[in-house]
Amino acid sequence: MVWLEVVGWVGSALLVWSLLQTRILRLRALNLVGSAVLIVYNAVAGVWPMLGLNTTLALINIWQLRTLIKTRHDGATYEMVEVELGGELVQRLLERHREDIRRFNPDLALDGSAGGRTTFVVLCGDELVGAVLVRDSGGGVAQVELDYVTPKFRDITPGEFVFRRSDVLAERGFTKIVTPPGMVSPYYDQLGFEPEGRSYVLHLPVVDLGDVADNGSRRRGE
Repeated sequence: MVWLEVVGWVGSALLVWSLLQTRILRLRALNLVGSAVLIVYNAVAGVWPMLGLNTTLALINIWQLRTLIKTRHDGATYEMVEVELGGELVQRLLERHREDIRRFNPDLALDGSAGGRTTFVVLCGDELVGAVLVRDSGGGVAQVELDYVTPKFRDITPGEFVFRRSDVLAERGFTKIVTPPGMVSPYYDQLGFEPEGRSYVLHLPVVDLGDVADNGSRRRGE
């Protein structure tokens, strides 16, 4: 049956294509679709060992996708750590992903000066997710100069944690976030930012810095 052979080749092609993806969520989704197509093919053709294999792969992908989708909005999944702009970790990230960063931030200009700038790296467990560089513009305004996520985590929207669920910026006295002007393919409207000229703006709730200091002291056991 010609149509059955076509189904088999389509499923195999999807599996191969999924392994070429750099984004983990997209990889799992395509792998699941490919496995599902091959389940149909092997069931009709009566290839039982391959049917068992692809059924197992489909179940694994469903479990992994469920975990990824569940944790993408979980504040406990990510962590923001303040680092030095000129530090080796940040410089390596900027150098390694230079072309990709320029693709989304064509107006980015980093002169190496750390004055008024705060740099954070975003972690997921032991993995480096990306980096956020903000400049204190005064008046409680945090001007984002760089908001970069590595390709692997780009479909999991860690920006929601950085700007909506983490209190790190608010705890530093910022009440307003302004995104980089002219950023290519901005996603900030999905996070509740409002357009303002070539940028997007998000107003943060005011945090009682006294409470923040007290909580920090309690965590240190003081």
